[in-house]
Amino acid sequence: MRDIILLSFTAICLIAALRHPFAGLLTWAWFTLLTPHQAAYGVYGIPLNVVIAGVTMAAYVLSGEIAKFRFDPITSLIVLFAGWLTVAQAFSLDPENSALYYDRFIKTLLFIVLCAQMAAGKLRFNALVWTVVACIGFLAAKGALFTFATLGQYHVQGLPNTVLEDNNHFGIAVASILPLILYLRAEAAKPVVRQGLLVLFGLSIVAIIGTQSRGAFLALIAFSGYFWIRAKHKFAILGGLALIMIPTIAFMPSKWTERMSTISEATEDASFMGRVDAWVINTKLAAENPLTGAGLRNSYQKEIAQKVDIERAETAKAAHSIYFEVLGGAGFVGLALYLTLFATAFFSAWRIYLSRANDRLAPWKWRFAYYAQMSILVFAVGGASVSLEMWDGYLIVIALVAALTKMAVAEEKPEGHALAAARLHNWRGRKRLKEILEKPA
Repeated sequence: MRDIILLSFTAICLIAALRHPFAGLLTWAWFTLLTPHQAAYGVYGIPLNVVIAGVTMAAYVLSGEIAKFRFDPITSLIVLFAGWLTVAQAFSLDPENSALYYDRFIKTLLFIVLCAQMAAGKLRFNALVWTVVACIGFLAAKGALFTFATLGQYHVQGLPNTVLEDNNHFGIAVASILPLILYLRAEAAKPVVRQGLLVLFGLSIVAIIGTQSRGAFLALIAFSGYFWIRAKHKFAILGGLALIMIPTIAFMPSKWTERMSTISEATEDASFMGRVDAWVINTKLAAENPLTGAGLRNSYQKEIAQKVDIERAETAKAAHSIYFEVLGGAGFVGLALYLTLFATAFFSAWRIYLSRANDRLAPWKWRFAYYAQMSILVFAVGGASVSLEMWDGYLIVIALVAALTKMAVAEEKPEGHALAAARLHNWRGRKRLKEILEKPA
């Protein structure tokens, strides 16, 4: 029955995608974030996500929507980063091993570029935000209920056989969508929706604590601190967070408190020091291959790790850091592009938020920019302790900032779209702008 329901609904979505390509993009996001085919045992293993991606891209081209493709700073950086990953793969120390991760990362970046281009207009934009929140929020709600049911005795895990299966990965993914929940709550018109999102926000915090992940807890602290600093009603925010976090922490067993207390004693923790060893190995591999690195995830290969540090290769495993994963896999150039992408997205959102006094800028745009900054920052903090550089969730937020930037530019002056076209160095746009400026009042 599950198979029939899933296949039928997917077929409906693909038919809709033929007419409206963005419907295919939302379906693609759903499969990427939630992998619903894992719950339908008969179709598990069938590459439905490949079919969905193929239909979406074909519809995007055939509908003529591809003609609206425009490069912006964020999209350009994503394309440059993807290009550099291709160069790194060409010079990989173990091409066969890194090819799997290269293929996965490139497909993710392709999806993100399409998100940045197709999420035009409030309806599409918010639909994509809702998809992210609904998928990760559903898992967070399940995790919170599991925490209550087991009295916090067990770690909350993410989706099996996915990048979010690990409790650390899952906790940081949930922490990064907390600002998106608040954005949707601010946009919701119906009180019942606002209340439901508030409940989801509380359950998500419980789920983060229930993962018993130190990295996720630090990400939650980063969110709380940044949210409190930027908020106008500081005491109300502080009281609300305390109302959720203090009872939840008190509810958790003593082993949770003991585990969190080890954050200040990281140098005495074998697990943490194993990560440090992996960071050192990735740094040394990058130093020996400064331009292209060793190839994605090749530092996991013991024989490759031993080439730069025999002693640490015995204990080092995964880098558990988005930054060291990229450094070891794509070199200093790849890391520079990756960090520039983060910085560009963060400050682009910042500039849009600072433009909120502009009457032509719709409130929902600067409001999303405000919360997007938080989401990017929270993931940047949490990502320092997990190997989540290929996760679609945070990249979708970056893509949404790119889409928002293009929409905001078009509203900066009365000339609107003509000015945006001129800024993109389009000769027709410059001609149109000249006509507008020379037209008598």
